[in-house]
Amino acid sequence: MKLTTKGRYAVTAMLDLALHNGDQPVSLAEISERQDISLSYLEQLFAKLRKAGLVVSMRGPGGGYQLNGTPESIVIADIISAVDENVDATRCGGLGDCQDNKRCLTHDLWMDLSNQIRVFLSEITLADMTAKMEVQATAARQNDKRIDFRAHHSHSH
Repeated sequence: MKLTTKGRYAVTAMLDLALHNGDQPVSLAEISERQDISLSYLEQLFAKLRKAGLVVSMRGPGGGYQLNGTPESIVIADIISAVDENVDATRCGGLGDCQDNKRCLTHDLWMDLSNQIRVFLSEITLADMTAKMEVQATAARQNDKRIDFRAHHSHSH
């Protein structure tokens, strides 16, 4: 399993969604504002997350996304797999044709690393992440930033 920017952003966005997962859907604009991820990039990621069945979208005013299932049922590895086509740490994509169509010296090492990453991320749920004190503190700071942003902009009108 390879960690790409796409995978990292998808996990960040899904964690944001889990932290704000209430009765109301969460708009991508809100996630974009809190996490500093561009809206168009989030739209691409969420199309893949929806296709993988990890989120559901609500249309119309007040629309947005909600988790499809509980934070306890969604593991980090599934989020990364949903947005990344290529999920391994080898140069050859796991094919073993890295050097003159044969495996290179370190092929098994990188295959083992990929599997360790996958196992590690398969054991961590969104609920595990939202329970972490550091995550809660960061989320509170990001929510405050948003309130400051709104207050600042409402005075200018």
